[in-house]
Amino acid sequence: MDIPRRAQHFLECGIEECKRNCEFYCNPCHQRLCKQCSDAHLKSPENKNHEVVLYQQRKRQLLAEKCKIHPTKDVDMLCEECQVPVCSKCVTQQIHRGHIFTDLETIYAEKYADFQQEIFKIQEYFLPISQDLQKEIKKDSSEMKHIMDNIRTSMKTEGETLKSLVDTVISENMKQLDQIENSLLEDLNTQDMTMDDYITYLNNLVKELHRCLSSSEPQELMSEKKPKIQSIPETTKPVTPEFTAGQYNKSDVTKLLGKIQVPTTKAEKREIRPIKSVYNTAMKPTHKQMKEDRKKSDRKQTLSLSASVTKVREFNIPGVRNVYHVSKDQSHTLWISDGLGNLVQLDLQGNVIHKIKTSDGRGCHTVTQDGDLIFTDKYNSVINRITQDNNITEFIKTGVWRPLSIHSSHINGDLLLGMKKDDEAKVTRYNKTGKELKKIQRDNKGWQLYSVPYYITENINGDICTSDLYNEVVVMNKSGHDRFSYTGQKSGFRPYGICTNVLGHILVCDGFSDTVHLLDQDGQFLSLLITKQQGVKTPRSVCVDDENNLYLGQGDTNTLTVYKYLQ
Repeated sequence: MDIPRRAQHFLECGIEECKRNCEFYCNPCHQRLCKQCSDAHLKSPENKNHEVVLYQQRKRQLLAEKCKIHPTKDVDMLCEECQVPVCSKCVTQQIHRGHIFTDLETIYAEKYADFQQEIFKIQEYFLPISQDLQKEIKKDSSEMKHIMDNIRTSMKTEGETLKSLVDTVISENMKQLDQIENSLLEDLNTQDMTMDDYITYLNNLVKELHRCLSSSEPQELMSEKKPKIQSIPETTKPVTPEFTAGQYNKSDVTKLLGKIQVPTTKAEKREIRPIKSVYNTAMKPTHKQMKEDRKKSDRKQTLSLSASVTKVREFNIPGVRNVYHVSKDQSHTLWISDGLGNLVQLDLQGNVIHKIKTSDGRGCHTVTQDGDLIFTDKYNSVINRITQDNNITEFIKTGVWRPLSIHSSHINGDLLLGMKKDDEAKVTRYNKTGKELKKIQRDNKGWQLYSVPYYITENINGDICTSDLYNEVVVMNKSGHDRFSYTGQKSGFRPYGICTNVLGHILVCDGFSDTVHLLDQDGQFLSLLITKQQGVKTPRSVCVDDENNLYLGQGDTNTLTVYKYLQ
């Protein structure tokens, strides 16, 4: 949409005598509302079930249109069998008796949303993909010219050595190369023009859809069929020739100068990413959800570090040797694992709810958004899932890679998995169904990022935080690009358990100094949150709950200690 060149008056609340800025919209009442009026509107008993949404997500109101048969009535329904708009009086007539009727305003809103969705898909998927492909074509064209120039240089170098013998051969080879270059350039130019035409088509389609949406006649919009967007044209990368250097022998000038070869390899099709399901659905927050989000934000803004850390309680966990890993699930219970393959579920008072024996010694675990427990088995190279009805199934097989650490994202439900194979290590992102999405293994210089990714978690901004056992905490952004690493405070550092809190702080156990380090979201050291003075000997695992309590497990005892560190 065009941006106005002059300042505009803000959209006012529709409540009489209220001049505040409109933020919300009541769909049943078709009423613009400010924040204060939306709260008051929903408090009224007759409005408590009304759907109040952000103004931009409102249902469009159908313009009043008189029935042609009953001029005193407005058309407000669609006869599904006759496919004609009707009024409330039409439905009583014999011709429509027994037919199914649909609210016309609902159909109009759905059509409007469909067209908006198509515009969204074009702008967010088809256009960017097409433009990226066009950039790749132009880049390939430039690289292809560079390759051709390199071949020319090689040919000239060969020719200068025996110039008196090879002038004719050089001339023939140069001509052949020029022909190949022209052919490849012609093909790339054709692809470029094809993509140009396709992008023009997409832009014109967007304009046409906007025209439909801006029509003053709702019937016109409803009569329009949802357009089918043409597929992105296939393009191919150029297959460039290779130059084979010749042998310096007077008897075979052609071999001395080499020859141009065009590989028989079939041109590789450029990759077109599949359209993501996120473009097909959009989460629209309700007024209630927005109020809850505001409450969470307000509560977060009031939190700060306490002047001192206070021990709230501690309890011994029967049947386990130590507490190597601890995680919290959505039902306000804890899961802990020791070094002997015991996996135990506890309530927040330390009472055992459930116990499982696994084949992994020090297994890591996490609870998904669906409430299922996921745990590693490094000896069998598999990730297991335990559903809420206690069925254990193999979820992901990791092949030659041994899974060491795992975390279920609270943001989108993806699984982050730290793995090791011989002298290599990596972090892999999977979706909820176990499909591999991304592998993080090396930096942009080709260096290994990890040695032993022993514990892993995710921060509130999507950063992937990994305790690399031997010397550092490695933090990558959600796209897998390097953010920072933390190697402790001057003395040695051996990171173990790691977690993050609602403020974006990173808490990590240090097995070298037997402390818990507290970092901010950007890796700046804030403090030693827990030290030996609190009676800690071998901190190995850490997590926080919704009440911002800190749970700390140790490697030489089955005691789980709870601390309060935020106020």
